[in-house]
Amino acid sequence: MRLGIFKDWLNKVGQSLTRRGVDEALLEELEETLITADMNVNAVQEILDALRAEAKAQRLREEEDVRACLRTLLGNWLGAPAPLAVSATPPTVYLFVGVNGVGKTTSIAKLGHRLQQQGKRVLLAAGDTFRAAAIDQLQIWADRLGCEIVKHKEGADPSAVVYDAIQAAKARGTDYVLADTAGRQHTHARLMEELKKVYRVAEKALGRVPDEVLLVLDAVAGQNAIRQAEEFARALPITGVILTKLDSTSRGGAVLTVRKELNIPIKLVGLGEKADQIALFDPDAFIGGLLAAE
Repeated sequence: MRLGIFKDWLNKVGQSLTRRGVDEALLEELEETLITADMNVNAVQEILDALRAEAKAQRLREEEDVRACLRTLLGNWLGAPAPLAVSATPPTVYLFVGVNGVGKTTSIAKLGHRLQQQGKRVLLAAGDTFRAAAIDQLQIWADRLGCEIVKHKEGADPSAVVYDAIQAAKARGTDYVLADTAGRQHTHARLMEELKKVYRVAEKALGRVPDEVLLVLDAVAGQNAIRQAEEFARALPITGVILTKLDSTSRGGAVLTVRKELNIPIKLVGLGEKADQIALFDPDAFIGGLLAAE
């Protein structure tokens, strides 16, 4: 994956900084920027209180110094980049979960392409059996990527699809299984229980827990993204977030709360519709874009 993708995105939302004394007007401007970027109001207050304290302690006088301090504080919230887990015993299995329309299937295809570029063998599992269109969409991506797919008929048990995919990957020496699941509203109790079953069956097939349970969130979902993360985290041990549609917005600040309050790292970002437009999460670039939001 091109390392310049984040830089290209950041350049689009970059802004020039002017120098002026530190005052409440600047802090109010930063507050508005963070709220506009979909950061939780309580989180904004917390980070600005910390910023005031740091600015006073360090005797900051220039706007660029205050902004640099804010970037540091936000960076501390996000932490260091978190790599995707890889099993020492193939196949490595990633489950993709999230509500309808956030880009799960596209994210699967993009990550599959990325892994193939690294020389890995990838198998897709069409675990969204509620919609024939979802199965067909994943089949189209499998054809484009030239990778294998395990699918059942519409209405089949999604757990059976994931189980069969893992067994097939073991038999064929496949490196990765990327398993789709049906998009479901986080408030739908029955479907969340079904998702737990998919996880248990995958664990049984592997003889260990799945290597990643990746929650796909839309960058423009705002505070609803936090609620989604909370509910999915109650049902499953979410190991990471994929933040999609970041190419079309400088928002996405809600994931700061997801990271800080739920301790779920952001691992990947989607930056377009093409197969190669996915990248490892870069906290510094993300924060730079966030603070450049208008």
